[in-house]
Amino acid sequence: MPKTLWDDGAREALIGRIERLSAEAQPLWGRMNAGEMLAHVLLGMRMASGEIETRPRKGPFRYWPLKHLFVYWIPFPRSAPAPREIVTRGKPVDWDANLEALRATLVTFRESAPHARPPHPVFGKLSPKAWGALGWRHLDHHLRQFGL
Repeated sequence: MPKTLWDDGAREALIGRIERLSAEAQPLWGRMNAGEMLAHVLLGMRMASGEIETRPRKGPFRYWPLKHLFVYWIPFPRSAPAPREIVTRGKPVDWDANLEALRATLVTFRESAPHARPPHPVFGKLSPKAWGALGWRHLDHHLRQFGL
């Protein structure tokens, strides 16, 4: 079974990795700096909770089996384009505020219970189970980007 934000242990392990991230950390790949990455994953979590309005895109990732494979199994490509709603490259970031907001968002994600979530701009309608797996995988991908 894939790891998920619904699992307390998996979520707490991610938070521990986030705590080890520093603003000076250098990426192993990609163009985002640590502050941009932190803002990016925070926006991703806010997108999952419905705080950020998204516009659906057309494409093959909205349908079985590609949606299932990318949400649960296939590693994220290192240079995959992000939905425009969560692109942070070149935008000013507040490290401390974003770090605290990400911690809080991870806690409220779990506390919000698996209610219906908004559609994802790339993958379309996702179940709460899929949102939990995708959220965990997205955070894990970017933490690994910074060696965590």
